[in-house]
Amino acid sequence: MQIPYELALGWRYTRAGRATRRNGFISFISGVSMLGIALGVAALIIVLSVMNGFQKEVRDRMLGVVSHIEIFAPQGAALPSLERTLAEARRNPAVVGAAPFVFSQALIARGEDMKGTLVRGIDPALEHEVTDLAPANADAIKQLVPGEFRVVLGVELARSLGVRTGDAVTLIVPGGQVTPAGVVPRLKQMTVAGTFDSGHYEYDSALVMLHHEDAQRLFRLEGPTGVRLKIKDLHEAPQVARELADTLTDHLLIRDWTQQNKTWFSAVQLEKRMMFIILTLIVAVAAFNLVSTLVMTVTDKRADIAILRTLGASPQSIMTIFMVQGAMVGVIGTLAGLALGLGIAMNIDVIVPAIEHAFNASFLPKDIYLISKMPSEPQSSDIAPIAVISLILSFVATIYPSWRASRVNPAEALRYE
Repeated sequence: MQIPYELALGWRYTRAGRATRRNGFISFISGVSMLGIALGVAALIIVLSVMNGFQKEVRDRMLGVVSHIEIFAPQGAALPSLERTLAEARRNPAVVGAAPFVFSQALIARGEDMKGTLVRGIDPALEHEVTDLAPANADAIKQLVPGEFRVVLGVELARSLGVRTGDAVTLIVPGGQVTPAGVVPRLKQMTVAGTFDSGHYEYDSALVMLHHEDAQRLFRLEGPTGVRLKIKDLHEAPQVARELADTLTDHLLIRDWTQQNKTWFSAVQLEKRMMFIILTLIVAVAAFNLVSTLVMTVTDKRADIAILRTLGASPQSIMTIFMVQGAMVGVIGTLAGLALGLGIAMNIDVIVPAIEHAFNASFLPKDIYLISKMPSEPQSSDIAPIAVISLILSFVATIYPSWRASRVNPAEALRYE
């Protein structure tokens, strides 16, 4: 099959020979434009992949502590009927686990040290169905026996209080007792049954877990304040929450995991968009270098253009030749950038340690950051727009120089040849 001469000439100009100093310089500028596009595309892929990796790592650690969906009574009251709520929630085919809980705030004290805490009463027999924290700390969770008033503390909270397993701490709950001497806060001495390390500082430094029956006695409740659910696909949590709102009998509040940390996820998405826009400017600058490359090529090939016109080539054909040249630079640069970016993003767990070893540095110190390894997760939803935008910018950059080439007057171009 015969290739159209416009494509053949456009490809030939893309790899212009170095017979003359001028042709060599044009080839150099074309190569720089191609390299710039490749580096811009690679930088976009690497940065967005690392941001996706951090987001996934933090999300997974967070979901190791919180549940996918929470159903709870208004104003922290006890559920009207725990068994009915559990049964109705488990009827949803997306729900794979359910467990009751009591949630409130309190103060925890050890000697003169006092910290504000989030108190969560759990059922040790069912907690493993809704979070990954219970299986990972099974020995400590098993120690939560009703009536024994034992607690499991986050590792950072235990460290700040200076307590270890077996030590006694005092839990101060809101709503004091009225006595002849005035309002006296309600205190209860608890025994530390163990600690947990979720990898999420917010929970490791503030969360206290105890048996839900002990929590009910402390907060003077008739039953658990809510039910925590785990579903098959965490990304379907908002949809499942809406379905449960239509099927539950009692008037209850429903909150999924995206609502519990809405501000954080919104901030991450905004940061990703801004980084995408900023790094796209790198690709844009490289793509519009094609303008200077094509302008120089058109100036150098004026005689060739005139000869083609005298042989019967139309202005549209001339324009197509130089658009093909610019488009090929954009395509090759984009493909090279995709290969380079994906290669680094998929092997960043090997590349970063090698760089740290070579320069004797640590990018993510364990004593400062929760994550000690650079995570990366390339996503097609990010890669496809990057490639499309790079190709579009490259194509747009070719329009004006190609149009100028199509307007070359053969007589003027051949006058001094």
